[in-house]
Amino acid sequence: MSNPSSVNLFDSRADLAKAESPLAFSKSRGDLPAVSRDSRVVVRERPFLGHLILRGGAIVLDEAVREELGINLPGRPQGLTLDASGERSIQWLSPDEWLLVVPGGEEFNLERRLRQQLADASFAIVNVSGGQTLLELEGDAVRELLLKSVVYDVHPVHFPVGKGVTTVFAKTSAIVRRPNERCWQLVVRRSFADYCLRWLLDAGEEYAIGVELGDESRGAMP
Repeated sequence: MSNPSSVNLFDSRADLAKAESPLAFSKSRGDLPAVSRDSRVVVRERPFLGHLILRGGAIVLDEAVREELGINLPGRPQGLTLDASGERSIQWLSPDEWLLVVPGGEEFNLERRLRQQLADASFAIVNVSGGQTLLELEGDAVRELLLKSVVYDVHPVHFPVGKGVTTVFAKTSAIVRRPNERCWQLVVRRSFADYCLRWLLDAGEEYAIGVELGDESRGAMP
């Protein structure tokens, strides 16, 4: 049982002003290609987002998430649901596991409220915000770039909007998501963030790939 009264909760990122982006080193090198008129792929870092892993029964989790965020758990495996603003999402990772992504700074209070909603139900909530980051890919050549990088079939027939999968990316793994028609997202481990970006730059060179990185030293959203 996960009664909130018996769980110690710690805000692991209480001061976002001192946070460092997973791609801070990449930016410090000063060799990232800028976005140009010829760029058919644009990479944007979305640092400092809140990432929560939820585990438990779908019915009780669905009720709690709907109460707190106004969105339902995806109704199908590998489904991805976003709120009206597109800033909050929940993805079905495995039969009893979901990834909840929210704007940075919201995750601690959200975890606390979810624990209160779930009360004595059997569940687990883990804050993994510091362990992974999110990259957005936009442009008319993104699918061609992904074809070089992942083993999963990214054809629109097999990968429609509202889907997300965990798959092999280059020589590591990543969560690949398609939140809307114009962009794709990669959720990658912090320790592999620089590697994944360097892979994208190499594979995307023929598309004049350009990069927009967030501020590596503060918690503001790009």
